[in-house]
Amino acid sequence: MLRQERDRFTTMQLTATQRIARQGQTVIEMAVGIILCSLCISVAMPLQAADPDTDMAATSEWGDGEMLFALKVSQLFADKCNACHGDDPDNIEGGFDMRSRESILVGGDAFEDTVVLPGIGQKSMLHVVTTRRESGYEMPPKESEKLTEEQVNWIRKWIDLGASWPNQSTIESIRNKYAQGVQVPTSGGLSDDWSNRRYQSEHLWAYRPTQNSVVPDDQHPIDYFVNKALRQKDLEPAADALPYEVCRRLSFGLTGLPPSVQQTANFAKSYSADTQKAVADYADTLMSSPHYGEHFGRHWLDVGRYADSAGFANDYARPNAWRYRDYVIRAFNNDLPYSDFVRQQIAGDELSNTDSDNLIATGFLRMGPWEQTSMSVFRVTRQQWLDDVTDSVGQTFLAHPLQCCKCHDHKFDPLPTRDYYSVMAVFSTTQFAEPDVPFTDDECQTGFEAGDQWTTAKIEAYKKQQQELSQKIAAKRKTESANAKIGDNGLDPGDEASQARMNKNIKRHEWELDKTRPIALSVYTGKTVARNNVSGRLTVPLNPWKKGYFEKDTILTGGDAFSPGAPVTPGALSAAERIGDMPSRPFPSGKGKRRMALADWIIHDDNPLTSRVIVNRVWSWHFGKGIAGNPNNFGATGRLPTHPELLDYLANWFVDNGWSIKKLNRLIVQSQTYRRSSRHLNPEQVEAKDPKRDLYATFLPRRLTAEEMRDALLSCSGELNRQIGGLPCRPDLNQEVAMQPRQIMGGTASVYEPDALPQQRNRRSIYAEKIRGLRDPFFETFNQPGPDRSCELRETSTVAPQAFTLLNAQEMQDRSLAFAKSLLSRNDDADDVVQDAFQIALARIPIESELQAVKSHWDRAIKSEQGKLYEPVRLDTKIVRTVMAEKTGEPYDFIEIMPAYANYVPDVQPSQLDARTRALGQVCLVLMNLNEFSYLD
Repeated sequence: MLRQERDRFTTMQLTATQRIARQGQTVIEMAVGIILCSLCISVAMPLQAADPDTDMAATSEWGDGEMLFALKVSQLFADKCNACHGDDPDNIEGGFDMRSRESILVGGDAFEDTVVLPGIGQKSMLHVVTTRRESGYEMPPKESEKLTEEQVNWIRKWIDLGASWPNQSTIESIRNKYAQGVQVPTSGGLSDDWSNRRYQSEHLWAYRPTQNSVVPDDQHPIDYFVNKALRQKDLEPAADALPYEVCRRLSFGLTGLPPSVQQTANFAKSYSADTQKAVADYADTLMSSPHYGEHFGRHWLDVGRYADSAGFANDYARPNAWRYRDYVIRAFNNDLPYSDFVRQQIAGDELSNTDSDNLIATGFLRMGPWEQTSMSVFRVTRQQWLDDVTDSVGQTFLAHPLQCCKCHDHKFDPLPTRDYYSVMAVFSTTQFAEPDVPFTDDECQTGFEAGDQWTTAKIEAYKKQQQELSQKIAAKRKTESANAKIGDNGLDPGDEASQARMNKNIKRHEWELDKTRPIALSVYTGKTVARNNVSGRLTVPLNPWKKGYFEKDTILTGGDAFSPGAPVTPGALSAAERIGDMPSRPFPSGKGKRRMALADWIIHDDNPLTSRVIVNRVWSWHFGKGIAGNPNNFGATGRLPTHPELLDYLANWFVDNGWSIKKLNRLIVQSQTYRRSSRHLNPEQVEAKDPKRDLYATFLPRRLTAEEMRDALLSCSGELNRQIGGLPCRPDLNQEVAMQPRQIMGGTASVYEPDALPQQRNRRSIYAEKIRGLRDPFFETFNQPGPDRSCELRETSTVAPQAFTLLNAQEMQDRSLAFAKSLLSRNDDADDVVQDAFQIALARIPIESELQAVKSHWDRAIKSEQGKLYEPVRLDTKIVRTVMAEKTGEPYDFIEIMPAYANYVPDVQPSQLDARTRALGQVCLVLMNLNEFSYLD
């Protein structure tokens, strides 16, 4: 705290000195100015953007008292005082009218002309009562509404400055000019002097305009910049990777799936004839596959925090979220220009409220965890969403986590608090809705009937139990006497708890029926309507501007939703304009299309951030690391670019090439840098000169992501259902996890039930239902990020549970047996079977020693499997669950019906296979446990 005050005092001294020097004042006058500034420290206000109390002399157009009144005090009076002292002229509390300066100076019944003593704030009763030190006169009366220390000091200082009260037009002028940042160069503005004084120059790289570099015509631009950096370190690059390694790298890198045996063979043949053409042709083939959009869509959904439920205590379903997921997949498959992709997700409904894709795309704004129950305060939950969406937009599109400047100017970046609340103001007229949106021809509606059947069966099972329980309660309940123990009412411990549980689950599942209806998880622009509880669909009102209220766009003191401060207007990041020479753009307020203005600002050709951010993301998806090391954070706390010239070149190239992700992919994979081997002839030299592997002398090996791992297993076993889009699937889940008592407010959630048929369960992992309150342990073990926070880049850990999972998990046993069955259905010769297994799993044929070792292991396994008997899988349709009754604290049992298991068809089981196939399954399990299977070299 002392260091902060010292730094703040120093800044104020410098500010005063600079101002006075510009005005040609004497050294004595300069000293007086510094002393006066030092006295301001007693106010102890936080240094934040557009804070008039730290820079009252920023303009000579108005006096300090006028500015303080316009920007702080007038709004404070309106929010905290006028309800009792002015809003109702016929009922003025205590006779103290606060509607004008004249009436305030007159005072009230108790203190008359001592309420405000202009120039003497400390003794004015208006200040004294706000300190709550005068017993019986605490104002505001409610303890919960008391003023903060800052607010108390605003009133005192305003009185000290003469209690100025400018007219409304002057107030608006001050607010408008102040909101534009024209008079705050030392307290949140971004003049070059202030920026350079506060920040290291190299940390401002992302705000500066992109630089154009000339690349020789005969060189690939990526190789030109990368090789230049290698030469500076006197480091030789590695040779090209082997053809099958490049083929596998391309296939996983562009589709998230392994190449087929035929694709590998064709690529190897063309690669040896013409390397560049082979890579370009294969990349184009892969990007024309619908699986390309699935893979790149999964990358984007990591950043956007996609989930099929809302999280928190109830974890309500978001039954139509899948349509946003499929929109993202279509956008990548169609190579939608990134500029349009941005506009649709931020402001699709403002572009066109009749276009299905535009409305579905705004689901991006709804992806964060959120709930509103009767036990939560709407203003708080509303503010939580505003904070969340402001920060999410900042990270996703601008690589700036904005919540760091929610309560004060950013400590490390030129992001004043005013910018945070200006961006937030863009969303203050954005409201939640699930409007009717017709299905498009591109949307998959397969499986709707089966999905509804399961949901309906769950509802009917609960309703039947509910009816039986209601009859029991009616027959057995007795009135609780005053002396009876809690719950001593003639009922069993769980009867009342089961009522709440059943009611909640019926309501939850009834909402889930929306998943097959033409509804979108979306937003609209209009007034805010306060809600006590949101546990079902929200619709768009006929007149969005009729009911509700306009939220006040202000800086929130300390980030507190109940402490509004200086007003703000919608806007964006001032650093891009002040440092990046980006032209200033107007933002509408009121009923204007604020989000469209923000989207247009983000995709403006002169915006120094946007194109850098997306090309850096795409680079990180290919290489496992960004050119700038933190794709969500281009600020001072993020890693600086290793190749800044390359990043700028790619950013400019990307815009010049129509914001095309596919063209950018093609440029990257055609580089020699991309196809380098992960092995170097002189690894000691690489370790010495490039220990962090930032220079790309080699390709950095990466482990498959959790989803790629599961998809590769299903692809190898021949079980992968390659259907594109549609309802979420429910894969098999570890039974202990599936049956655990997942608590929800007011009861216990239904158990997890997988889809009944293998072809639905075994779809690509991007389609697996993503429940925030129930993580898939297989995905979690292999570092699938949680959906609550934006994931800029997947982490890769190496821990013991991963080895246990790959060897022992039921998922692995099922895939190994299916793989073995598939292999033997095509070929019976042992040598051919083993070679097929290697080619499918590893994209290569085995060397002779591997072939013989595998055949020997297979022979031994056959002998061990002979004579063994396996029972077929039998699954119950009911389960007894035990939980604690909330009212009595006693445990109770209840039976849950599981209709999915009534028609459940298991995957290939040992009981269905002979000893030779089961033994080959052991061989397949070994292959699927190799690093060569799990890693891309």
